[in-house]
Amino acid sequence: MQLISFARGAPSLDIIDVDGLKAAAVRAFEADPAGITAYGTSVGYLPLRSWIAAKHGVDADQVIVTNGSLQADALLFEHLVKPGDAVVVEKPTYDRTLLNLRNLGATVHQVTVDADGIDTDELRRLLESGVRPTLAHIIPNFQNPAGVTLSAQRRQKLVELAQEFGFTIFEDDPYADIRWRGEKLPTMLSQDTAGVVVHASSFTKTIAPGLRVGYLVGPQKTIAAIAKRATNLYISPSMVAEAITHQFCVTGDIERSIAKVSATLGERARLLAEGLRKHVPDATFVEPDGGYFLWVELPEDIDTTELETVAARDFGVAVVKGSDFLLEGGKHAVRLAFSAVLTDQVDEGVSRLAAAIEAVRKG
Repeated sequence: MQLISFARGAPSLDIIDVDGLKAAAVRAFEADPAGITAYGTSVGYLPLRSWIAAKHGVDADQVIVTNGSLQADALLFEHLVKPGDAVVVEKPTYDRTLLNLRNLGATVHQVTVDADGIDTDELRRLLESGVRPTLAHIIPNFQNPAGVTLSAQRRQKLVELAQEFGFTIFEDDPYADIRWRGEKLPTMLSQDTAGVVVHASSFTKTIAPGLRVGYLVGPQKTIAAIAKRATNLYISPSMVAEAITHQFCVTGDIERSIAKVSATLGERARLLAEGLRKHVPDATFVEPDGGYFLWVELPEDIDTTELETVAARDFGVAVVKGSDFLLEGGKHAVRLAFSAVLTDQVDEGVSRLAAAIEAVRKG
């Protein structure tokens, strides 16, 4: 039985523009052979840095291009967070965010996420109780793992809270462009007038994860300090990968790639929600408007730690248990990533998951 995996947030090969990337690579070597074969600078390939700055309406010295957005996360965390510092994250949140912050010795506070994103009223109560975070890590669009989007009103409230209580918002936004329904919302970066937001994104979800190209946008002083740290760590990121990414972007290939990825994943998300309603009618979930993920709450008689093992071992379907994304709880939830599951396999995958659920229920 071939495994159907809802476990990993990675795109299937059929939605990656391999031919476009090959052509972009040829153009990159033809246009700038000396630049892309040299060490470069820790802030990244300068033409791509400028393209990103223009995209976000900022100066180039507010941008650093990194080896994927996870490295951007790590560089910012190491710059801002010291052992014992309070840090706010969403509940649930990306599992590697929890791991990285705990490894730094941070005191992590999770704030509830609902259909409109992080609960800013709950966050205000936490702040008014005396907690003074250094940082709030927020995934505003099609959140990993919950799949929800932070509302426009809450974005504004969050910026106001950061200004009032003196913490940095880390706007971790790799999924923003993968939208198939609804209107695009303004970034918190674009609403920031006090230098309280650092924005991160990557080209993993819009082009290909193998490029390993991500970036940070923030106050010039913060970016300069991180660039100095990056110089000492690795001299520069990959000029070749960033030059290929730049060529892919400036020719408009990225818009076509985004359109294809969004349309394909929108169909998969629709089929996944349809399959869950058909095969697992007692599941509850918020159907996403974009991104890679759908968060499913199952009845309390289903232990998803057991389900994760049984589903993969006995039914050929992989999922991730909800407890991976929480400091506590999540024992009856799973995250389903639909990005890597081919369209004609989605319903079969949900059918297998339903059989695994019944097997766990019967013991």
